[in-house]
Amino acid sequence: MTEVCSRMWSDEDDDTAAKCRRRRRRRIEMRRHAGISASGAGALRSPGQTEGSGESSDYVREGKRICMLEVAGDILVTSSTRTSSGEEESTAVKTIADLNIGPVYGTMSIAGRSREMEDAVSVRPELCRPDINLNRPVHFFAVYDGHGGSHVAALCREKMHVFVEEELMRVNHTGESEGGRDSRSQEESWRSAMKRSFERMDAVATSTCACGSVGHRCGCHSMEVALGGTTAVAALMTSEHIVVANCGDSRAVLCRGGVAIPLSFDHKPDKPDERARIEAAGGRVIFVNGARVEGILAMSRAIGDKYLKPVVTSEPEITFTKREPEDECLILASDGLWDVLSSDMACEVAHECLKERSNDTLDINAGRSTQNDEGGEPLYPSRSVLAATLLTRLALGRGSSDNISVVVVDLKKS
Repeated sequence: MTEVCSRMWSDEDDDTAAKCRRRRRRRIEMRRHAGISASGAGALRSPGQTEGSGESSDYVREGKRICMLEVAGDILVTSSTRTSSGEEESTAVKTIADLNIGPVYGTMSIAGRSREMEDAVSVRPELCRPDINLNRPVHFFAVYDGHGGSHVAALCREKMHVFVEEELMRVNHTGESEGGRDSRSQEESWRSAMKRSFERMDAVATSTCACGSVGHRCGCHSMEVALGGTTAVAALMTSEHIVVANCGDSRAVLCRGGVAIPLSFDHKPDKPDERARIEAAGGRVIFVNGARVEGILAMSRAIGDKYLKPVVTSEPEITFTKREPEDECLILASDGLWDVLSSDMACEVAHECLKERSNDTLDINAGRSTQNDEGGEPLYPSRSVLAATLLTRLALGRGSSDNISVVVVDLKKS
């Protein structure tokens, strides 16, 4: 009897161990293919769905189920089908890889040492296919760094890409722009669309209360509408160009051949041209814990901040950059990163993370190559996620006291 009971317990343990191994193998498989799935996530997301939420699912043909999760700031996409026996078979990774649509990117956004999270990140792969881009896809990336509360940054995350899409789709420009007047006209069209988008976003932000109501109908104090603002750095990426619009001290940097190329310039009150503009508008730059507009705001341009208009403007500076074969990555980040990291160092870190290796990837915890113990494959997701994560941790290690938000776009694979 004792022998029979012993065999029964032994069989049950073996069965449980086998189930655990299957679950663990499934989790490792999901991590391994997270990098591939990042490019497909945008193509499978419905137009009204927010990215990185991990709260909803989309459905595709043949009954495949798409589940979206946020892994290290990136989108992990898996799907499954049920076999005739009722068991789930994981096949979505191949399906997404076959699509080969959209950019490869990684994002990370954390509160860091700050008490509240006021940053927001927006990524919209294949935002639209406007005439100005010959009906080819335009990808949208943005980082917003809020101040005086998180509501304006959150509002930008919800609305800015909508305004950009509407403005781009209004532009009627179907001609081939191969240099000369057509090229200048095309560039001006991109600039005008981005400028109008920022104007519309600012109009919404300056009339929306922190509680979400428009104007004073909510019963809140009138200053609730006037307080709060955000920086905004937004990038439109096509197969040929990168258009960056910046308002504030968030920053966009292009890594080209290992060299950092600034695609935006910080709007600080003590910058000579910004100080001249502020004083011409009747404002002052007062040095209180650094240069501040009227001794309050540490940046000279922002969306919102109704009580500082027109001294603080929402007009963006826009750069139009042609993509080159040597382009490695695009980095967008809030000042939580740039306050402690130079553009050159950020590009150097991203360059090392995105560098191709034969069969391993960098372990951000131990500084060595790590493989799983079953299949010999890397445990970490895409290299762009690794770059965003490592930049964030490096900023924390260097004492950044602000929110940190980073977007890294792998231009070699996009």
